Amino acid sequence: MPVPRQIFEQLKHLIPPLNGTLHKGQSGRVGVLGGALDYTGAPFFAAMSALRFGADLSHIICSPTAAGAIKSYSPDIIVHPILREELAPEDIKPSLESLLTRLHVLIIGPGLGREPYMESFAKLALSLARKQGMFVVLDADALWMVGKDVSLIRGYRRAVVTPNIVEFKRLSEQVGIDPSAPAEKRAGLVSRALGGVTVLEKGAKDIISIDTTGEAADLKESKLEGADEEKEKAQETVEIDVEGGLKRCGGQGDVLSGCVGTFLAWAKCYEDGAFGGEKSNKMAASRMPLLAAIGGSLVTRGASRRAFNKEGRGVVTQDMIPEIGPAFAEIYGDEAQGQDKGRL
Repeated sequence: MPVPRQIFEQLKHLIPPLNGTLHKGQSGRVGVLGGALDYTGAPFFAAMSALRFGADLSHIICSPTAAGAIKSYSPDIIVHPILREELAPEDIKPSLESLLTRLHVLIIGPGLGREPYMESFAKLALSLARKQGMFVVLDADALWMVGKDVSLIRGYRRAVVTPNIVEFKRLSEQVGIDPSAPAEKRAGLVSRALGGVTVLEKGAKDIISIDTTGEAADLKESKLEGADEEKEKAQETVEIDVEGGLKRCGGQGDVLSGCVGTFLAWAKCYEDGAFGGEKSNKMAASRMPLLAAIGGSLVTRGASRRAFNKEGRGVVTQDMIPEIGPAFAEIYGDEAQGQDKGRL
C-alpha cells in the first residue's frame, strides 16, 4: 500500500532546509539513553543512525561501564557516562535535567538492559522529558519497563513506541487489548489505550497508528494546553510495505529508533520555529510523531534493502548505516539530501 501523497508533502515540511540559514543544532540534537556493561552496540547504532539521517548532534547517556567502548566506535558521538550504579536517581537528576534541556528528542531503550539501576534512571529521564515537553522514542527494554507501568507514558502523545512482534503482543496484553481483534486494527487499539501514543508495530510490513480519541488522551499531559482540541485530534493508521532486506539481524531496530528520533528532533525544531514559517500555520503537534514514525520506517527499510543487496546473507547492522543517506535520497529526492549541490 503506497504512502499517501499528502503524507509525503507533510514529511517534507519537517525536513530542515539545506540552504545555509540554520546554525549548528537547528537540524536536530538527539539523545539516546542506554548502554551498560553488556550492551554498547545498540546505543551506538541509534546515535550514529541519527547522524547519518541528518541530525546535527548525537548524544549517548550511558553507564561508565559502556562509555569507553562507545567512545572508541566514533568521535562524532558525544558520550555522557553519568548513569553510575552506585548513585540514586536523585543524585543524577540535576545533571540529567540540564542535559535534556539541550536536546530535541530522547530515545530510551537501545542497550538499556533490565538492571534495576538502569531502569530507575530511564524512568527519571522519561519523567523529565515529559515535564519539558520533549518528543521521545521508546524501544527494546524501555518497552519492558513501560509494560510494567503504562502510566509512565499514558496520555503523552509526544511519544512513539516501536515494538517488534513479541514486544507488541506483550504490550497489547498489558493494556488489555482483545487478542481476537483484527490484526490490522490492534496498533490503533493500543494507541487509544495509551492515550494517543504513536505505535510503530514492526513486522513484514510496519503498521503505524495513532488514536487520540480515547478517554486517556489529554492535551495537558502532552504540554499542549490551549491548543485547538479538534485540530489536535488524530485517528489514523498507515501501513509501510516498502521492500526491506530479507535478513533480520540484531541492531536494525536501533537504526529505526535513530531514524524516527531524528525526524522527531526535526519536528521539534519545526514546532519551535527554527524553520517552516509562522507558528500559526504549523501542522498539529499530535500528528508529528505519526509522520516521524512513517518517515523513519521508510528510510530504515530502504537502507536494509540496499545493505542486503550488497552483502546478502552476511549482512550486519553496521552495513546499513552507510546506506541511510542514499535511502533517504531515494525516498525524498536528491534535493532533500543536499546531493544536488555542488555538482559540475
